[in-house]
Amino acid sequence: MVAIETVRGPVEARDLGVTLMHEHVFIRDEEIERNYPELWDEQARLDDAVARLTALKAVGVDAIVDPTVLGLGRDIRRVMAVNERVDLHIVPATGLYTYDHVPHFFQYHGPGTLLGGEDAMVGMFVKDLTEGIAGTSVKAAFLKCAIEAELTPGVERVFAAVAEASRRTGAPITVHTSAPHGTGLVAQEYFTRAGIDPGRLVIGHCGDTADLDYLHRLVDGGSYLGMDRFGLDIYLPMDQRVATVATLVEEGLADRIMLSHDASCHMDWLPPGSRERLVPNWHFTHIHDDVLPALRARGVGEKQITTMLVDNPRRYLSERNV
Repeated sequence: MVAIETVRGPVEARDLGVTLMHEHVFIRDEEIERNYPELWDEQARLDDAVARLTALKAVGVDAIVDPTVLGLGRDIRRVMAVNERVDLHIVPATGLYTYDHVPHFFQYHGPGTLLGGEDAMVGMFVKDLTEGIAGTSVKAAFLKCAIEAELTPGVERVFAAVAEASRRTGAPITVHTSAPHGTGLVAQEYFTRAGIDPGRLVIGHCGDTADLDYLHRLVDGGSYLGMDRFGLDIYLPMDQRVATVATLVEEGLADRIMLSHDASCHMDWLPPGSRERLVPNWHFTHIHDDVLPALRARGVGEKQITTMLVDNPRRYLSERNV
């Protein structure tokens, strides 16, 4: 195993501890923030993030894996400022988040475009992984991309760049997918054909479905299941999420499961207060407060819980295939 890159520097894999595999510190639109600064109170947001992450540490979480990349408002210096005040490992990512088109910055140069040439995304991702993000010494530990309803040409281009960056560096990949559309299987097939070990893939948001056939197909394909939206009860109620995880564990598949919320300290996609009103359980401590007791009540043992929260994240983040 190798050391795992975090916002505060490399951490020995054995020291990563209890890890939530898909959480965000900030999700925001930087262009909105810069042009309407009255919508962003820097000190208040930093203080709030510190309070939320401190509460997470207090329930026994040692690390979060933060898949905030281009398209989600990644600002590594802002996360560094938060992490200076919280004793928590934050594992950063590189990549690009889109459901359809690549940003205009990439549309006219690169493979298949007007000007052609190599894809600038590959060099950007590799630099983040090997040198540092945004001129800092903080290196990304993994790659993130997304597919929602279908594999559009823009999404496929991002996939290609992510696959190439992974081949060059050995970095693992996490993919936002849509379980209702079955696109986890599309992502798994694409990256497997591209030469990526499917065991290096987390298929994100698998917890949005109770379709065991779909989940078994992904496991049979060799990837991790991201049961990572606990608290988003509008997509699937907690009892069904818990029952699905418990069933998979009973089948001996704890070593294929990642647990998380996909929550954030601040997300500007929703008006202030609406998140708490619509999805009151969607916060960082829901798993420890509510989900783990419910899993234990379903017969899930401490060994399996440790496998999902400690062993699987450590293995995924520390192994390299180059």
